[in-house]
This record gives sequence, structure tokens and C-alpha cells, in this order.
Amino acid sequence: MVNEQIGPGVPYRTEGGKVSGDRRVRRTRRLIQEALVALILEKGYDAVTVTDIIERADVGRSTFYAHFTDKQDVLFSNIEQLTFLHPAPGGGGPGELFAFSRPMFEHVGEQERLVRALMGRRSGGLVHARGEQLLAAVVRNELVAAGAGESAALDLLVTCVVGAFMGLLRARIEGETTASPAELDAAFRAAVLPGVRAALKP
Repeated sequence: MVNEQIGPGVPYRTEGGKVSGDRRVRRTRRLIQEALVALILEKGYDAVTVTDIIERADVGRSTFYAHFTDKQDVLFSNIEQLTFLHPAPGGGGPGELFAFSRPMFEHVGEQERLVRALMGRRSGGLVHARGEQLLAAVVRNELVAAGAGESAALDLLVTCVVGAFMGLLRARIEGETTASPAELDAAFRAAVLPGVRAALKP
């Protein structure tokens, strides 16, 4: 029986269309998700097999496939837990660009183990790429709201901003820096804001 999650925090819909809030369903999914996280940290996403996940979670193969189609499905199911990948645009003072920066760095610290597994070098880059896509959409919307017109130049500017942020994020995840969220935010702003403001001038 296939269970489809309707949305984050919402019960599951069974194959017959009935909604099931069975705690066992949620517990089984969580065991499988946590098993993948532990295995990624141990040997990297690419080396993990469905059999590895099943054995670590101590569930049957049919149980695994009742909840997930493959290991990538398990990987992507964890994205909703990474709250920093869903930043709200704005939120700062009037005219403040990239107000998402410091809260995102703070969330990384709060979810460090999960973030390292899903976005570190051992993740295979799948969630990292998705994170870049989500962040690029937020950055683009902020720049357009600040007066930037849709153009090839805007595309390049978005790429630069996202690259700077993700570079600092990667350094924090991989332990290359022990800078605090405030320090990371300050470095990000110092690197990108002068260029962005120059590009936004009429």
C-alpha cells in the first residue's frame, strides 16, 4: 500500500484515498530517513544502497517500498526538515536586501548534523543543487523588487550572490570555519552588497 504525504505536518493519504494519521507510518518514515542520514555521514550518498538503508532502519523491503520509491526519494523527503532552504523574501528593515542571510546561517547551526549529511561533500550534491535553486529564486525576487530588470546581467548577479552565500555555507558545514552566524552574515554582506548596489544604480 502506497502512502502519499499530503504536505509537511499533514497526515498521509493511503492508496485507497483515506487519510491515515497512524503514528507507526510516521515512525517508519522517520526511521528510514534517519538511517539514510547516518549512512551518508559514514560512507557518502553514492555508496549507500537501498539494502543498506533497510538494514540500518531494521524494516522489511516491502515496508521500505510502501513509503519510498528509492534512496533519492528518501533523500528528498528530508528537504522539508531543512527549514533554511525555504527562506521568506524580505523580513528585514525597509530596503534591506538579503535579510534571509543571518537566519539561514542560524538554522544551519541548529540542524548541523542533518545539514552536513544532506548538503556536505558526502551528499552527492543533489540537495545542494536544490538549495541553490530555491535560494536563487529568493535572490532574484528581491533584486527585481529593488529595481533590477530581467536581463542576462541579472542572471549573472544572482549567480554571484548565490555562489557567495553557498560558499560560506559549505565552509561552515565542512568545518572549514568556526565563524558565528553573525560573522558569516557580515562576510556575505561585505562581499556582495557593494557590487549589488552598484549594479542597481540607474
